Amino acid sequence: MNSGLLNSDQLKAEALRLGFSHCGLAPAEPVDEVVVAHRDEWLREGRQGEMHYLERYSDLRRDPRLLLPGAKTVVSLAMSYNPGANPTQAGLAWYAQGRDYHDVVREYLQHLVSHLSLLAPDYRICVDSAPIMESYWAWRCGLGWIGRHTQLVVPHEGSAFFLSELLLTVEADKYDRPLYDNPFHSGCGSCHRCIDACPTGALSEGGIDARRCLSYLTIEHRGELSESVAPYLRECFYGCDRCMRACPHLSSKATPVPEFRPSSSLLAMSPSSWNALSPEEYQSLFRGSAVKRAKYEGLCRNISLAYGKREEGDSA
Repeated sequence: MNSGLLNSDQLKAEALRLGFSHCGLAPAEPVDEVVVAHRDEWLREGRQGEMHYLERYSDLRRDPRLLLPGAKTVVSLAMSYNPGANPTQAGLAWYAQGRDYHDVVREYLQHLVSHLSLLAPDYRICVDSAPIMESYWAWRCGLGWIGRHTQLVVPHEGSAFFLSELLLTVEADKYDRPLYDNPFHSGCGSCHRCIDACPTGALSEGGIDARRCLSYLTIEHRGELSESVAPYLRECFYGCDRCMRACPHLSSKATPVPEFRPSSSLLAMSPSSWNALSPEEYQSLFRGSAVKRAKYEGLCRNISLAYGKREEGDSA
C-alpha cells in the first residue's frame, strides 16, 4: 500500500462498510488564507469565550503537514449520530446520548487503518483531539459546506455528524473537490432557519458567539449561569440542538452505529429523577460518556436551573 498511490475507492468503500456515512480526500496543504483570516478575526473579537485552547497552535491549524511530517493526504470522515425516529433523552443533546464519540470514532478509524495496512508513522488519527480545522477539511474533501450555524452541512442529511480526519503520508490516486468554491453558507441560499431558531441570539451572519451559545454555557462555562437562560434549559440542559434541528437538510435517517444510542436507564430519566441525581447515579449513567466533560457539579448546576432548586437534604 505504501509503495504506490492510495486507492481512494477502496478506502471509501471500507469506511462506508465500517459505519462511516461519508468519506472524502484532499491533498495535505495549507488552509485557505481567507478561512484563516475569518477564524483569526473571530478570535480577536473574543467570541470563543473561555475556550482558550482554540487560541493555541495556530500554525498547526493552518497546515496539517505540521501535524504529521511528510503528510500528503487528508481524509475527512463523517459518522452519523442522528437518532432518526429512535427514542432519545430530551435533557441531552443528540451527540451525548450514547458512548463518548472520541472513543467510538477512534475505534472505527483504527479498524479502517488496520484494514488498509497503514502502519505508524505513516498516519495520524484526529478525533477532535488535534488542532485541525475539521469543518474546513470536510468542505475541502467534498462532504458539504459550513452552514450559518458554523457546522458542516451534508446535502439532504444535515449536521448530525461527528467529523474526524486521517492524515496519511501517501498520495491518493484521485482527490475530491469541494461542492462549492466558497466554504461558507454556499448551499444555504437565503435560508436563516438556524439563526431564527437560536433562543439566545448566539448566531448571526457573522457566525457564532460562544458566550451566548447554550451548548457553550452548559458544557464549557464553569461559572454560574444567568437565570435568564433557565427557560431554555427545560428543553435541553446539556448542549443544544436547536440550530441543527432547524436546518431543512436534516434527514430522518438514523445512525447505523449502535454505540450512539441511549441506554434504557438514560431514557428512563425524568425531570424529577434528574433533579435528585446523586454522584453514584451520575457515574453509572455517564460511564464512557461525553457528558463527563461538564462534571457532576456542572450538570447539577444546569439541572437546578432547568427544573428548580434542590431542597435542603436532597442528594448533592
